[in-house]
Amino acid sequence: MSQYVLTVTCPARRGIVSAISTYLASKGCNIVDSAQFDDADTGRFFMRVGFNSQEGVALKEIEEGFAEVGAPLNMTHAFHDSAKRMKVVIMVSRFGHCLNDLLYRWKIGALPIDIVAVVSNHLDYQKLVVNHDIPFFYINVTKANKPEAEARIMEVVEQTGAELIVLARYMQILSDAMCQVMSGRIINIHHSFLPSFKGANPYKQAYSRGVKLIGATAHYVTADLDEGPIIEQDVARVTHAQNAADYVSIGRDVEAQVLARAIHAHIHHRVFPNGDRTVVFPASPGGYASERMG
Repeated sequence: MSQYVLTVTCPARRGIVSAISTYLASKGCNIVDSAQFDDADTGRFFMRVGFNSQEGVALKEIEEGFAEVGAPLNMTHAFHDSAKRMKVVIMVSRFGHCLNDLLYRWKIGALPIDIVAVVSNHLDYQKLVVNHDIPFFYINVTKANKPEAEARIMEVVEQTGAELIVLARYMQILSDAMCQVMSGRIINIHHSFLPSFKGANPYKQAYSRGVKLIGATAHYVTADLDEGPIIEQDVARVTHAQNAADYVSIGRDVEAQVLARAIHAHIHHRVFPNGDRTVVFPASPGGYASERMG
């Protein structure tokens, strides 16, 4: 049985849920999970509906007919086929913990994506990537060639049909132009010490200050460095008995987990931009396992 997801954003008003559910029922569809949020601050309504087509109605027909429902409510909506895996390009520099974690989750099916390429400004992980039968692109980046390097990156994205770029500790700042072209389609991960501990060795700086919490933040990339809408965060406690090397090790684990959760939410259409923030609906009933087919 075909499984689909409908995402909706529109001005908040009465009757939205009724209109959507009535339409889907008229097309022989059964809603299997639903989440909605009415933001009183912005006056915006957000909804994610998982449903199946019990009578075999094609998604194209369902989508075309929905226009009559969405137009009067000023809806921005999209239908997604859960059987279709999102194409993803991963970018990495010399810290490989997030890349290794994503490759493992992808390999065992815990992260249902198609990794269509890995791009790096170093050759450290070329063999690892090639051994996974994934195309590897070495694109050196300098101050002198940055426009040309980004143009080459975008060529990879276009040629592979990638729908999402994941910066798995890619240590280059993307240009405003690239951020705008890929708005809402680039996810970055970094430690959550910003803005307190900037620059080199942030974990050592944190250790010197005696911090008690180590965290990580995954967010969409915007022209404002490390200030895009946040998708996922987490923390781990540390104590005075741990040293700077322990901080780094713990931080890497948190970064890998947070990034994977952020990607998981994005590929299952659970993240909705909401100004400088996001609305992130929880995983459907049963947790990650219930979404592995998507």
